[in-house]
Amino acid sequence: MAFWILNESLSILLGLSWLGVNLYLFIDTFSWYEEEESFLYTRVILGSTLAWARASAVCLNFNCMLILLPISRNLISFMRGTSTCCRGPWRRQLDKNLKFHKLVAYGIAINATIHIVAHLCNLEHYRRSQSTEAEGLLAALAKLGKTPNESYLNPIRTFHTNTITVLLTTIAGVTGLIISLAFILIMTSSTEFIRQVSYELFWYTHHVFIIFFISLAIHGAGRIVRGQTPESQLLHNVTFCKDHYAQWQAAAQCPTPQFSGKEPSAWKWVLGPVVLYTCERIIRFWRFRQEVVITKVVSHPSGVLELHMKKRNFKMAPGQYVLIQCPSISWLEWHPFTLTSAPQENFFSVHIRVAGDWTEALCKAFGAGGQARKESWSLPRLAVDGPFGTALTDVFHYPVSVCVAAGIGVTPFASLLKSIWYKCESHTQLKLSKVYFYWICRDPRAFEWFADLLLSLETLMSERGKAHFLSYHIFLTNWDENQAVHIALHWDANTDVITGLKQKTFYGRPDWNHEFRQMAYTHPSSNIGVFFCGPKALSKTLQRMCRLYSSADPRGVHFYYHKESF
Repeated sequence: MAFWILNESLSILLGLSWLGVNLYLFIDTFSWYEEEESFLYTRVILGSTLAWARASAVCLNFNCMLILLPISRNLISFMRGTSTCCRGPWRRQLDKNLKFHKLVAYGIAINATIHIVAHLCNLEHYRRSQSTEAEGLLAALAKLGKTPNESYLNPIRTFHTNTITVLLTTIAGVTGLIISLAFILIMTSSTEFIRQVSYELFWYTHHVFIIFFISLAIHGAGRIVRGQTPESQLLHNVTFCKDHYAQWQAAAQCPTPQFSGKEPSAWKWVLGPVVLYTCERIIRFWRFRQEVVITKVVSHPSGVLELHMKKRNFKMAPGQYVLIQCPSISWLEWHPFTLTSAPQENFFSVHIRVAGDWTEALCKAFGAGGQARKESWSLPRLAVDGPFGTALTDVFHYPVSVCVAAGIGVTPFASLLKSIWYKCESHTQLKLSKVYFYWICRDPRAFEWFADLLLSLETLMSERGKAHFLSYHIFLTNWDENQAVHIALHWDANTDVITGLKQKTFYGRPDWNHEFRQMAYTHPSSNIGVFFCGPKALSKTLQRMCRLYSSADPRGVHFYYHKESF
């Protein structure tokens, strides 16, 4: 329990650090604009909404700087694989890169809302300062810029100016509108429902980020919010002259103040991450140009397409994934798929289930789904980017590992189990001494392609005298009456009627309390890694089990949870 708390505390600490930096930037910037003399005259017109707009703008820049970093796959893989600072609890934080990406997005949404509302108020304040009811210093400031050699402070020149017109005819207004629409489109298409219904829609709309960042970089070029110039401050003492505005043109000690817009700074914040992400895309383009040879195509009855491929200098580790593009289907879409081959094999493979327009088109292009087999020369070209590291690459770092898969989520563990098979065959010494494997599936046909791997691993472990090394539990959650009768008739057979394995298939869902209690009892002083690929509901259950059955004693059993995420 203590180690679980340490891991969670580190996540909370990082989240609070991000929040703390946001609060510091907001409060510091807000205070500066409320007190800075060069913006004293601007505050006369705008009041505190000036500070609200500028403080939220700085926080927006900070979060836009961060938003690209968690999705820089090569950077994350580099930190996971080679950086000495990313070990133990720190390394596990890399598994939460997408959570941090979403957190930063929420930060952008909140600050963007504040920024937009504040600037809408600013525009109204600018307009009202031009009314006939405005008087005193406010009226004097609003009228500046109407005579030669005067610079304006108020960008709205007449009271009857429509603020909508200002929004649609200025650089700041147009780019602000584009930024807002782009961000709304990205946020709304990123919901879990949209990603499940149409991953293609999520993919395409997310690339509006290019327009978002271009507009963000030039947004401040309009320089609508203006302050007194440094040269004017030397000649025009605002503390004295603000009370003598009627003599500005006549009195030598109070010449007419001069104003200018603030230098745009958003591009300075985002330049580094944008360059880094551009390098990511250049690497992807370079990999896109590399030839991928398709050596084998297998269409499984369960609606799964298996592809074997070769590529020069391709090196992988168990649990990694690649991005695949098929130019004949789309030149823009890259989809993530976990590698199901082992590093020891002379090819790499993926298993693809039909789950959307793109995967359906890919399966058809390769002659899957009952279509005539295609010759190798007629197969469509594929481009492969990667491989990239995920949480599952840490499986071999624990003495005991628990692998839980749901449905097609079993694919990451195919690579892992194959790698174990090869390591055992070559008598490689492993830190890993015990593997618990759980697979929960609805369709009996889905067991077909994976059962052969389990059978070969089962046989090898028995021959090596390591039958205890792998403990696997397969759960079937859906069956019809005919299947039930068939299962009952063959229940006493030596092998399972569905998988052909010695270990019989369980029917229903696992009792996770029982499973974790048993593992905690069997390994009372071990660090146990729990690795999962599947739906969110089961993920929450497993997280709760890890927290519940981890010991408070540092010398006791501790469960560390890892979830596969692309």
